[in-house]
Formats: sequence, C-alpha cells, structure tokens
Amino acid sequence: MATGTIKTKTDKGFGFIQSAESDKIFFHSSACNGQFDSLAIGQTVQFDLEQGEKGPRAVNVVAADAAAAA
Repeated sequence: MATGTIKTKTDKGFGFIQSAESDKIFFHSSACNGQFDSLAIGQTVQFDLEQGEKGPRAVNVVAADAAAAA
C-alpha cells in the first residue's frame, strides 16, 4: 500500500491525495470503505493505486492509524 496525505476533499464525494508518487491522486468516496466522512484534510492515509481513465486514482483508502491497528 502507498501512503499519502489528503490535500482536498469536497462535499461532492471526492478529493485528492498527495504522495511521493504524485501530488494529485484522485479518490472517490466509494474507494474509502465507508470512511469518507471521517477523513480530514491533512490526514495521512494508506491506499492502493490504480490507473483510471484520467490518470492515477486511489482505491481502498483508509486512515493510516486505522490501517496500522488492523
């Protein structure tokens, strides 16, 4: 899993993560395993990276502290 920081998050159910691989990785609320509302800008997350139609996108997004506890 890759690690990054949530840079933006919208009321429309998506946002962007910054990581060492890219400064703009798209993620959708459906990729957050029901945790989208609890994630915050500046929070560290772990995720898997996929290639979407418009570039890289994060899937299986979880808070880093939740991933460490699992």
